[in-house]
Amino acid sequence: MHGAQVIAASDNGTMHTRQFDLIAFDWDGTLYDSTQIIVRCIQAAVRDVGGTVPTEKAAGYVIGLGLMQALAHAAPDVPPARYPELAARYRHHYAAHCNDLNLFDGVLPLLTGLKARGHLLAVATGKSRHGLDEVLRSVHLRGVFDASRTADETASKPDPRMLRELMTQFDIPARRVLMVGDTTHDLQMAINAACPSVGVSYGAHQPEAFQALAPRYVADSVQGLSDWLVTHG
Repeated sequence: MHGAQVIAASDNGTMHTRQFDLIAFDWDGTLYDSTQIIVRCIQAAVRDVGGTVPTEKAAGYVIGLGLMQALAHAAPDVPPARYPELAARYRHHYAAHCNDLNLFDGVLPLLTGLKARGHLLAVATGKSRHGLDEVLRSVHLRGVFDASRTADETASKPDPRMLRELMTQFDIPARRVLMVGDTTHDLQMAINAACPSVGVSYGAHQPEAFQALAPRYVADSVQGLSDWLVTHG
């Protein structure tokens, strides 16, 4: 029953009160070990079109935003008329590395454990629908997620539309939805949707920036995230 606390058993048999019915995860840098490759692909794309190549920090900051918004922010001296070319060059470089990317160690056990305890799971990502569907075709991920939202079909973070659509889809109030992400965009989206959040410090943004956004917890590893969710999720 949505909106009511539910008793759930952890993997070791300990009983905990389930606080959240739906857990929404960011993808890149939270579940998927792609941050450094995305940074290099953004830099290469900007270089290809003759823009000023952003620093690693500047390129990393835009991870989580929709592609066009991210590239425009990372390459402010590239004229808007060249944004389609810039996006095409980014996709070219990313496609060359897509086979180099993997889930972070421990992510699959984390997700399957949450499913076994009765949580609904979703992805809320700045990726495109095509890009997310490509990675979700993995046999290991089939049936793991109950829903997903992407920036090109809703709105780019930190707009709360992704989370609000998920709440509506499953008829779950904001207080029973947890957003997990590695960027300030993720945590700000949660605030805008009136949802609690958890940050992870191993992704794109420095965790010092999270404090002002008041996440319930900041995990420094997938195992740390898993441990917190077992007890507090």
